Amino acid sequence: MNKVVLIGRLTKDPDLRFTPGKGTAVCRFTLAVNRRFKSQGQPDADFIPVVVWGKTAGNTANYVSKGRLVGVSVSIQTRSYEAKDGTRRYVTEVVADSVEFLESKNVTQQSYPSNQENFGEFEGDYQEVPYDDIPF
Repeated sequence: MNKVVLIGRLTKDPDLRFTPGKGTAVCRFTLAVNRRFKSQGQPDADFIPVVVWGKTAGNTANYVSKGRLVGVSVSIQTRSYEAKDGTRRYVTEVVADSVEFLESKNVTQQSYPSNQENFGEFEGDYQEVPYDDIPF
């Protein structure tokens, strides 16, 4: 089974192009996927390049933009080709089978609560635990 589900935000607007000849739509974008735990000195997110083909590519390019939250169901594919200099090149790609738009166009990233949000009845009753003290 070759199936991965990712949820993240687009790092920039999708790039829509069409293949020569048949004119099949292909859309590329990079998804910033937050990590659950951050190791010291490591980034908070992984930046994953995604490729989408066909009608889904056109819809993605038309309806999402930089910063929008999307979910993608992908498969990982490898291929090879001969470069102009005659060498064999190998490529591993994350190819989306489907793209789900997880927020409306009117929602901005600033509307999400921050980690410093007031926790109501728990205000002042909690203490942040250092990462090294977590028992698992």
